[in-house]
Amino acid sequence: MLKILMPTIMLFPTIWLSSPKWLWTTTTAQSLIIAMASLSWIKWPTETGWTASSPYMATDPLSTPLLILTCWLLPLMILASQNHIKTEPINRQRMYIALLTSLQAFLIMAFGATEIIMFYVMFEATLIPTLIIITRWGNQAERLSAGTYFLFYTLAGSLPLLVALLLLHQNMGTLSMFIIQHSSPLTPHSWGNKILWASCLIAFLVKMPLYGVHLWLPKAHVEAPVAGSMVLAAILLKLGGYGMMRMMIMLDPLSKNMIYPIIILALWGVIMTGSICLRQTDLKSLIAYSSVSHMGLVAGGILIQTPWGFTGALVLMIAHGLVSSALFCLANTTYERTHSRTMVLARGMQIIFPLTATWWFISNLANLALPPLPNLMGELMIITAMFNWSPWTLIMTGGGTLITAAYSLYLFLMTQRGPVPMHIINLQPFHTREHLLMMLHILPIILLIIKPEIMWGWWY
Repeated sequence: MLKILMPTIMLFPTIWLSSPKWLWTTTTAQSLIIAMASLSWIKWPTETGWTASSPYMATDPLSTPLLILTCWLLPLMILASQNHIKTEPINRQRMYIALLTSLQAFLIMAFGATEIIMFYVMFEATLIPTLIIITRWGNQAERLSAGTYFLFYTLAGSLPLLVALLLLHQNMGTLSMFIIQHSSPLTPHSWGNKILWASCLIAFLVKMPLYGVHLWLPKAHVEAPVAGSMVLAAILLKLGGYGMMRMMIMLDPLSKNMIYPIIILALWGVIMTGSICLRQTDLKSLIAYSSVSHMGLVAGGILIQTPWGFTGALVLMIAHGLVSSALFCLANTTYERTHSRTMVLARGMQIIFPLTATWWFISNLANLALPPLPNLMGELMIITAMFNWSPWTLIMTGGGTLITAAYSLYLFLMTQRGPVPMHIINLQPFHTREHLLMMLHILPIILLIIKPEIMWGWWY
């Protein structure tokens, strides 16, 4: 664990001491070396599950894929931001990269924590850099209200979690994940325990986000700069799913009766947010709502608590992290050239940028879960597990899949096909940097088809 965390912390002196000319090159190179080193976590030395570097930091097959995704994303965020941050004063550039790096450090400690209180503290700490990135480097005047939404939704959701964790600690004497997974602290008799059950999950459901408490997400995505959108979609939403997986294990006897309203909301959200996507004119807003739709499936898979549901949720989280990040990068490249996020104003791009149209095509097909991509594996496992739990869920999940296919094709046709508008003149060609960025998103997705057991945890 320390072999990744220490180099991440050592990125700070690199950022603040390197010469302005070499700032982006050195930080990208160092973060890429860290990302490569993090791949060593894939090689699993033990049969028992946990590999601990200390009593407080450990990895297991559930957190490993998320940790590697976190490390992989930092060089990609730095690459994606280069164009529009390069024009700012040098200290602001340094500050921006430092915030992204601090976000990675907090996320490594969140996914690596074995104490649930430590996980909670790191879960909350990720708010600060994200909030600064959204409110300082956001695009429009709405960014302050987006930041406020983001902050207060998350804080209001996670306050009950803190109280619940303190109570659990008082009752059990420990909150170590090693011990707590073998006990069931909640007995199903009192109302207090039902409130405690809800408190443990609400924070994560808001973060995922569940349909109904999702309003902060489209706002935050639309207003954030590209790196903010990438880290939000790819990793911060996964914190919610990861936290739910950790908490569901110990909330067991109560869950049988309590999960119904949440599953109904999650599945209804898949249909509703998919339908909202079909009506969107704003490119980033459409991709943001599609994230809510996919996370609804993940929530359903986790809540029914079967090995297939958990595996499907984990696979879909990793695959969605890479794909939605790729889509946000593509949306940003279009925005940098046309200075508009309205899809109609950027149509016909395939004629001007044929290779970029290929990236759009692959990303959209991955988003609608084309076989044999890991997105399909995750969705199929969740849909199968939910069908086994209750056949009626197939109406919702099947409808959601159809709508996902519809809005993905709508997104591709609106941005790439059709006649080139008359107002489009003098567009910059795409840089090698942007093609490399897309390659680094799409290559892992294709490689994961070959060896998906890296992602699916210890459930098998």
